[in-house]
Amino acid sequence: MMGSMETKMEKINPTMTNSAAFPADSEQFSYTQTRIQATQSNHLRENRIITGFKPGKWLESFKMLRTRCLQSMDGMSWNTLAVTSPSNDTGNSLTAANLAISIAMELDRSVLLIDANFQNPSICRLFGLKAETGLSDYLLNDTPINELLINPGLERLVILPAGKEMFNSTEMLRSPKMIRLVTELKNRYPSRIIIFDLPPLLSQADTLGFSPYVDCVLLVIDEGHTKTDELKQAALMLKEINVLGTVLNKASDIKINYKAS
Repeated sequence: MMGSMETKMEKINPTMTNSAAFPADSEQFSYTQTRIQATQSNHLRENRIITGFKPGKWLESFKMLRTRCLQSMDGMSWNTLAVTSPSNDTGNSLTAANLAISIAMELDRSVLLIDANFQNPSICRLFGLKAETGLSDYLLNDTPINELLINPGLERLVILPAGKEMFNSTEMLRSPKMIRLVTELKNRYPSRIIIFDLPPLLSQADTLGFSPYVDCVLLVIDEGHTKTDELKQAALMLKEINVLGTVLNKASDIKINYKAS
């Protein structure tokens, strides 16, 4: 059984707001240059991607998570979100993918889902996509971004794969080139949400180094896996970062509960 999800939205420090003004531009994604790869329903179901299932609690839990995230982000004029976890195997990549899909279901939103986990990329695997190039090719070889994007057959959703593994991924994620890319993505379209799937905080330095360049972070924890000490350590590492909230993944209770603070 898939289990439920519980979200806890933390208070946000208004002194850390990104005050950059968004341009008055309502342009949405154009797929004229973006590769389209249709996804298979059976593969989506096997990987617990919500579009592979009929409407039910699994879909509704992500719609609720979407609503909570967008309410907080809209209130702060934020549009970039990093999804991470304290340790491995907590489901943060799956959470990032399903959250991206649920946001793309909004008729006035579009989503760019970026796989920034160069050591263990999971987004293309979850969707069943084939991609030999990605973000690393942009950072290392100046490959144009529009040549790297993939539309998985879902309206208003585009994926930027991780690409090839980089031994210096921490440094590249903090490079001026990456920072310029994030700034451009943040300011080009006001209705677009950019979600970065990042490695676990405690296993790689990439997330801690990159998180100051996004508006906020969503932390995914596993009810039966994440240890209290790991969660405390992760919270300490993110003390200067806007933590949008926490997602309790793989919760054992059938009822879906949401708590706000």
